[in-house]
Amino acid sequence: MNQEKIGKFIAECRKENGYTQASLAEKLGITDRAVSKWETGKSMPDASIMLELCELLKINANELLTGEHIIMDNYKEIAEQNLVEMRTQEEKANKKLMKAERFLTILTIVASLALIISGALIAEHNPTIGIILCSLGSLIVFLGIAYAVKMEHDVGYYECPECKTRYVPSMRAVVLAIHYGSTRKMRCPHCNKKGYHKKVMTK
Repeated sequence: MNQEKIGKFIAECRKENGYTQASLAEKLGITDRAVSKWETGKSMPDASIMLELCELLKINANELLTGEHIIMDNYKEIAEQNLVEMRTQEEKANKKLMKAERFLTILTIVASLALIISGALIAEHNPTIGIILCSLGSLIVFLGIAYAVKMEHDVGYYECPECKTRYVPSMRAVVLAIHYGSTRKMRCPHCNKKGYHKKVMTK
């Protein structure tokens, strides 16, 4: 997926339909700076506004992702290529986020342990500072793990071992689930069976 080509295509279609960057941004409820970033190939439109953008530019999603108008002869082939490309990009992005989540968890545990151990050692000579350090260590581990769990919830999907459905569970279900790593024991919202649901990166 060539972001520069897509950006030039967005700019071309925007001008054809009589929009300035500011007027297009206003229609989409975003900043004109975001539109500028698309058109220079620095970023891609968010999936949540992609269909609305296509409607305004009078193109379809496949043409947007290809960066050119598509003739009907090779439409299906290009559509399939775009879907594969989007899935690959989603998987790469989600894998990076999961690595960041693991790093954050390790960093949080190390930092909190260092503070708690320091607090325990200092407490013999200065109880007040010792209590503050131990409390701070406990708070850091709580906040760090809470944020890591939220990151895990927001990235990718969980796959039911029974019906193989991939879905996004509620935050409550993830927090309360027994787990090892990112595999959690939950009830599937589709087949209603309980089991260890594995984390997967794409739908």
